[in-house]
Amino acid sequence: MRVKEFTVSFLLTAALVMTAAGCQATPESVEGSAYGSENVLESTDAADTEIDEETGSENMQETQEDMIAEAIRQETASVEPETDSSQTAKLSEKEPTAEISEIIPAKYLTLSVIECGTIEKISYTTYDYYGDGSEIEKYANVYLPYGYDKEKKYNVLYLMHGIGGDENEWGMTGSASKVKIIMDNLIYNGDIEPFIVVTPNGRSGADFANTNADYNSFYEFGKELRNDLIPYIESHYATYGQYGEEDYDMKADREHRAMAGLSMGGMQTINIGMCECLDIISYFGAFSAAPTSYPGADIVEKIDAQFPDEEIKYFYNICGTADSIAYQSASAAAKELPQLSDRFKDGENYMWQELSGGHDFAVWYLGFYNFAQIVFD
Repeated sequence: MRVKEFTVSFLLTAALVMTAAGCQATPESVEGSAYGSENVLESTDAADTEIDEETGSENMQETQEDMIAEAIRQETASVEPETDSSQTAKLSEKEPTAEISEIIPAKYLTLSVIECGTIEKISYTTYDYYGDGSEIEKYANVYLPYGYDKEKKYNVLYLMHGIGGDENEWGMTGSASKVKIIMDNLIYNGDIEPFIVVTPNGRSGADFANTNADYNSFYEFGKELRNDLIPYIESHYATYGQYGEEDYDMKADREHRAMAGLSMGGMQTINIGMCECLDIISYFGAFSAAPTSYPGADIVEKIDAQFPDEEIKYFYNICGTADSIAYQSASAAAKELPQLSDRFKDGENYMWQELSGGHDFAVWYLGFYNFAQIVFD
């Protein structure tokens, strides 16, 4: 299985520095013993090289671990989204006023006691795609909008967490969930049509419950998404995709599916959702996409080669300019896409949004609020 590095550019720089620091001066030869001198030199050089390689590998691993730990620290810090309460008193009930912005209006973050959606916790069968392929049970949370009707058909957004989280990281576990509050208010005020939100665990391995598990299992999620999770959701909920029916074709309903995520989940949205599953998903949102996101040129090359005819309905991106973890990589992945391919048209099916902010939920909840208005529109 291919091993992915958390940040290629950083580790390459570290490797170069350590290689330069590890160079040794050539020992002087011993007079009257040329043959012995050569042997000593060769032996010394070989030993030094081996030590340098081991030290460099250890240092690179420590650097990688430190960076992952820092990403998790920032990701899990308690940060409240910035709100704007200046217009609250002027608004009447059920007035659609949401717009793409840099601050979430207070009315969309206010806990509602009427016309509220519900959250369900589900379990579904999947497989240890990062390991031996054995059958496992995994969990996800599902938001159902107020008035959910089994006789209707709903669009579905698959919302992914970061490297330090799990299916609960977006907080979709109860009435205080900001995702639920934002959805309830957008729907109540008539800003969006109701849709379902699913927050799964993005680690496709038997050790998925361990947030310190090998992060490479994140890269296998495409198999689980296509083979197990989408079929489960579409066989248990009122969606456009009617899994189990004789003429069921997952590709036929791609315009009714979306994928978005924060940090590592943003990487999954790009690398997996867009570059592996564009035939079954058409809307994408990347919030501070992680450093192993494909650069823009690779994204274009991959989707052109594998999915030349599939339309990208929308690709929304957001990142804080003070984000030391993801700004550089997110920019490299998405910022120049409209210049690289006419499949991305700024203002039509593409948006890059950057603003003052770090690697935290202040940016990500804003990203969700904005993307919720765009997706399935």
